[in-house]
Amino acid sequence: MIDSASVSTMSSNPSLRDLAGFALERAKTLGATAADVEISTSTGQSVTVRLGEVETIEHNRDKGLGITVYLGQQRGNASTTDFSHAAVARTVEAALAIAKYTAPDSFSGLADIDRLAVAPYPELSLYHPWRLSVVDATEMAKRMEAAAFAVDTRINNSEGASVSISESDFIYANSHGFMGGYPTTHHSASTTMIAGADDGMQRDYWYAVGRSEQDLESMEAIGRRAGERTVARLGARKAPSGEVPVLFDATVASGLIGSFVNAVSGSSLYRKSSFLLDSVGTTVFSPMVSIHEDPFVIGGLASGAFDAEGVTTVKRDIVADGVLQGYFLSTYSARKLGLASTGNAGGNHNLIVRPTHNAGLDFVGLVKKMHRGFIVTELMGQSVNSVTGDYSRGAVGFWVENGEIAYPVEETTIAGNMKDMLKGIVAIGNDVLALGSKQTGSILIDRMAVSGE
Repeated sequence: MIDSASVSTMSSNPSLRDLAGFALERAKTLGATAADVEISTSTGQSVTVRLGEVETIEHNRDKGLGITVYLGQQRGNASTTDFSHAAVARTVEAALAIAKYTAPDSFSGLADIDRLAVAPYPELSLYHPWRLSVVDATEMAKRMEAAAFAVDTRINNSEGASVSISESDFIYANSHGFMGGYPTTHHSASTTMIAGADDGMQRDYWYAVGRSEQDLESMEAIGRRAGERTVARLGARKAPSGEVPVLFDATVASGLIGSFVNAVSGSSLYRKSSFLLDSVGTTVFSPMVSIHEDPFVIGGLASGAFDAEGVTTVKRDIVADGVLQGYFLSTYSARKLGLASTGNAGGNHNLIVRPTHNAGLDFVGLVKKMHRGFIVTELMGQSVNSVTGDYSRGAVGFWVENGEIAYPVEETTIAGNMKDMLKGIVAIGNDVLALGSKQTGSILIDRMAVSGE
């Protein structure tokens, strides 16, 4: 089923490769016509300090193996956390037993062999272990929280400051002969502060995340940002009701892009539960919007040479001058739609939303351009209708008059339709945050309904 001499791999853990090979061979021996397996391990540590004292110290060590087998077009899956050969063999048997009782699905099966990634893979610098002791992590968290308290005497409480580190390794292999994997790291620091008195308390946060400790802001910078954001919300009131421009700051703007990604992803499309059906080649954004997918960003939080099915990833334009260029498809969803996989099994890779107006406006410039309207810094609820695109969510932020922030806002709702919102984008800022798989600056929309006073 799999020739270990012919596989390509980039994992640092030979034992995972050996275990993957064993699982596939066992599946073949027991009669599977095809199979794939994913094996992962991870370790991590998190230290949380509150009010200058250690609140929690957590250590985690996880591992898992999932095997999918095919009997023609019948599919079965089983998993285990026991890596002994006996346990893995039983897991393969369980997957086969399930497959025997499932209905055939003509769209199921492994990715096409000619779509699989081939070594050598690019070095993406995704593994930077941080040998951080509990003592040092505690000291860093204390510095972060102290910096937040130092911003203003009205900051009188904390929900804690945390420093977390983790590293993981994985292997994906299938009976087409593909085997690949690599180690990764993910480190973060965050704090949430509380300010004000009982009759007017506010909370806010800030955080940093990266593959390497060098990717993180200093603990003091994170704490100051959390403190400043918290104090800025004191004295909040409802916004005036009406239709006005709305500026989604960079911390929440990625959510707008996420709603778009969901609408043009395979499962939504073949279920016909998307407001952007049959939209490739049509204008779905304002003509000033371009979005690029780059799986090969060095140190990127969503970088990878292949997707969750081993399909090679590619750089591509998702949106060019407002026009949709392609969907996000796994092998299964592509077959359901009569298309080819885009290498997005497991999700999108680094989506980069390009700033508008050449180098782009900074946040202050966007506020001036808006002149009068609502800045959104936090959203509540998940009222986005994936079929119609209707959008309605609770929002927190700031009211703007004459191009300047006038006062903080709470207990306000914004509403619109995603089709209109995406086409109504008038500017994207250069205040880009790279804290996840979607990188965007603040997004200014020409008009939404605001319900407050």
